[in-house]
Amino acid sequence: MRFCNLGSGSGGNASLIEASQGITSTQVLVDCGFSLRELTRRLERAGSSPEMLNGIFITHEHGDHIGCALNLAERFRIPLWTSRGTWRAIGKPDFDTKLLHWVRAGDEIDLGDLSLQTFAVPHDAQEPLHLRCSDGASHLGLITDLGHVCASVVQALQGCHSLLLEFNHDEDLLRASNYPASLKRRILGSHGHLSNEAAADLLQQCLHPGLRHVLAAHLSERNNRPDLAAAALAPVLNIPEHEALICHQQSGHPWLNV
Repeated sequence: MRFCNLGSGSGGNASLIEASQGITSTQVLVDCGFSLRELTRRLERAGSSPEMLNGIFITHEHGDHIGCALNLAERFRIPLWTSRGTWRAIGKPDFDTKLLHWVRAGDEIDLGDLSLQTFAVPHDAQEPLHLRCSDGASHLGLITDLGHVCASVVQALQGCHSLLLEFNHDEDLLRASNYPASLKRRILGSHGHLSNEAAADLLQQCLHPGLRHVLAAHLSERNNRPDLAAAALAPVLNIPEHEALICHQQSGHPWLNV
């Protein structure tokens, strides 16, 4: 199993997961917060295409995550999974029901060579869900939007061999920014986004000898910097800061083997 990030941040989020078993291969897109043209370009950059996707999973309704999901799914006849809460939040649009699949926290999606297990997160959306993915041998956890670290999230990520984990903001930069006070409260709140420090704390609770890769994601363009995220992540993994793996808004991150 391997994964790559196509771009991460307030301007759009999407990650691609691939598993192969002999002659078969399965690709799942987790979120697609870009225009269809831009998402297609980013898939091609990763050596993929809409025609190669076996499924789409949408974590929640915010525009930087759902993006072109409905258009992509219907145009290329790709099955789409999301929660009923997310569907209500986008207004229950007219959509081909043959492609639409509901999931709740704790559900398991068997899709080709991949198994996707959903878990709930504290975020200001109607029913946000994130994923633990497995090909039967390796486990990948993806979590990009949560306001605080809770026991159920820590449990869901135990034993993962790779993690894509939100390092959204530096608290000092955010507090000193020109964001409206209401927006600062939302981001810093229990259902907002993880600071570098909080993300490092979550990572500390998920450490084990088999953890190979940690990819810092969803960095705020205005209230964080890659070097600050790396400075929080690297000591937990006991690696030099220049070896920390960071998702970028424009370039994402290349493929990593789980």
